[in-house]
Amino acid sequence: MASTNATTSSNYWDFLFTELADPRTNHWPLISSPVPGLTIIASYLYFVLNFGPKYMANRKPFQMQKTLVVYNFIQVLVSIYLFAEGLDGAWLRHYSWRCQPVDFNDNPAAMRVARGCYIYFLAKISELLDTVFFTLRKKDNQITFLHLYHHTVMPMISWGATKYYPGGHGTFIGVINSFVHIVMYTYYMMAAMGPQYQKYLWWKKYITNLQMIQFGMAFAHSAQLLWTDCGYPRWSVFFTLPNAIFFYMLFNDFYKKSYGSKKAQPTPVTATDSASTVKSIENNNSPKVASKEL
Repeated sequence: MASTNATTSSNYWDFLFTELADPRTNHWPLISSPVPGLTIIASYLYFVLNFGPKYMANRKPFQMQKTLVVYNFIQVLVSIYLFAEGLDGAWLRHYSWRCQPVDFNDNPAAMRVARGCYIYFLAKISELLDTVFFTLRKKDNQITFLHLYHHTVMPMISWGATKYYPGGHGTFIGVINSFVHIVMYTYYMMAAMGPQYQKYLWWKKYITNLQMIQFGMAFAHSAQLLWTDCGYPRWSVFFTLPNAIFFYMLFNDFYKKSYGSKKAQPTPVTATDSASTVKSIENNNSPKVASKEL
């Protein structure tokens, strides 16, 4: 009986993570099995929720100014690459804005998009450092539920997209999200460079407007699958649409509280403010820019 159950479990595992997967991407690092990715995420959560705060309890916060500048500069470059690849390799030249299936062939154009999905996944893994930096700098008030939810879920979603559907309709969200990242990480790179750059950072609140536009675009684009069938999985709307609405409401409320009146205006960003604050919704006395959450 035990042998039969083990065989059944093995067959089910192979079915889920081999037979259903895209053979073009399934052998890439961190993709073939969910175990490595889940281990990274579990380690991340353990560090930021348990080990990290205990380790920093009796220590002074790290400043990490140079590290933050370099980190955000790299994130800007990665976002520029993903945005350009998404437009040139798909949405401006080959894809239908109405409904686009995944091209599972191994031709250069299809593989280019698949690689873009994979790099986007790796970028989501790298963004876990945002919370690590919060912890090391003792910015615990910025590690909110929304922040942790986003950083935990996004690597999982991008892993699934790379493994099963690396391309097609769903990549639109990643492309516009990459554009928003260009703007946000540029802002926080400049904020980390020192007080002499403060006069150039007047456009902070407009980043939140850009984020809300992002959610609206994601909702409108994904909603087309409700009445259009091109082969892309229509069940995906049951995740994308509620999340777009949820996050739009959150950031709209954030914008009203942060910028709706002079009394609620945020305090200026200082040279030591985190370049990763973009990932959380802070209280009214913290640097404020709502994060991308798709």
